[in-house]
Amino acid sequence: MEIRVIISGILIFSGCFLILVAAIGVVRFPDFYSRMHPGGKADSMGQLLALLGLMVYEGFSFVSVKLGLIIVFIYIANPTATYALAKAAHLKGVPYWRKDSDKKEDGNGD
Repeated sequence: MEIRVIISGILIFSGCFLILVAAIGVVRFPDFYSRMHPGGKADSMGQLLALLGLMVYEGFSFVSVKLGLIIVFIYIANPTATYALAKAAHLKGVPYWRKDSDKKEDGNGD
């Protein structure tokens, strides 16, 4: 097996792992603002690693140049979209998560 195939497999697997972690983070975090973090950060890094793995596998060709342009677009579009979502949510008045907001109101003040 060629070293190129091994390196690309490791990169693609790492990218898929980060995308999976981002998906779990979106489900597990308590509020809108916290959920944007894994969707913006880990998802971008996972896509970067997966596309780099494809670039390594393909070698230097026109396809790898296209993949590089996709990476550049992702790193321009994802932070911009995350910022726009956060600003729109803030302007709309979406509340922030507070530790006491998870507790049920049972009337005893605890």
